[in-house]
Amino acid sequence: MARKTRIAFALLMAGAATAGLSRAASAQDAALSVLDWSGYEDPALNPAYVEKHGDGPTFTFFADEDEAFEKLRAGFKVDVSHPCGTNIVKWRDAGLLQPLDTSRIAAWNDILPGFKAMKDLMTDADGKAWFLPFDWGNTLPLYRTDLVKAEDIASLKAFADPKFKGKIALIDNADATFALGLLAAGVKDVQAITDEQFQAAAAFLRQVHKNVRMYATDTTELSQAMGSGEISLAWGWNEAATFLKANGVPVEVKRDTTEGIASWVCGYVHLKDAPGDVDKVYDFFNARMAPEVSNYMVTAWGYGHANGAGMAKVDPAAVAAAGYSDLDEMAKKTLFAAPVAPETKQRFVAEFERIKAGY
Repeated sequence: MARKTRIAFALLMAGAATAGLSRAASAQDAALSVLDWSGYEDPALNPAYVEKHGDGPTFTFFADEDEAFEKLRAGFKVDVSHPCGTNIVKWRDAGLLQPLDTSRIAAWNDILPGFKAMKDLMTDADGKAWFLPFDWGNTLPLYRTDLVKAEDIASLKAFADPKFKGKIALIDNADATFALGLLAAGVKDVQAITDEQFQAAAAFLRQVHKNVRMYATDTTELSQAMGSGEISLAWGWNEAATFLKANGVPVEVKRDTTEGIASWVCGYVHLKDAPGDVDKVYDFFNARMAPEVSNYMVTAWGYGHANGAGMAKVDPAAVAAAGYSDLDEMAKKTLFAAPVAPETKQRFVAEFERIKAGY
């Protein structure tokens, strides 16, 4: 995943310069440092922390988790970071993390049951906790309703249809884009991919590559391209559709394709040898997981919040608008970005780079 804020997108659509926006917002409480996706410095995601300490943490940003991983492995020291589910085993096995003290996380028992049940996500085989789920959502087709008919994208195979040549955007992220290929290949469990399925997924993405106009590096870039009409069909995150519609762009998501959609969860980890205040680490975790954050996450970002108790209090109409009314039904039609072995993750990355290069 790679994302930007709604504020940044609104300014870009208005033609304003935003180069200094996130940097200026990031220099705050020096006793807690967070390596995160750009946009997550939003103080509305942790109001209790700001209220208690007078300011938010100091944020630095990464474009994707592979960049963050290499930066941390090279010795960059921060307290907290924000990887997604497929990378937890890789980060843990590389010795980057320290276990969480779940007794200090007020919402630990309120986390959605589906995340608790996922193998290798929150805890390891010995019961040690490593990952605090925070935000979750979908990767799925986004389309301009004035340029694309919904019936023309009933199947994900539409991404390889020559009539969309030069009008398609994919996310420049191996996990996100390979999810498209895996779904097209009929994969239902990312933790149990056969070599035949991997090859079929890669072959499909090579066909799609012929139609791709751009591999978007983040939601802002994707949103600009769709907002201008340069792109009419994209494989992206529901955040982009939420922001585009808020800015009057006729964009919808397609949830009912024949093959289904992809879903993911991201969250927070406590890094090994963290230099800051450990009490503030848990204040931050608790502020991000507070039930009052759920409504903001759903209505402003278009994502779900991992706090099930908080999600239960969100206006049902807002939950329905975000596509999260029936999580059991959504789960039946989704390929979940569950934790994978480091060698599987590396295989995705290497093959994705080959596909983008035209091989």
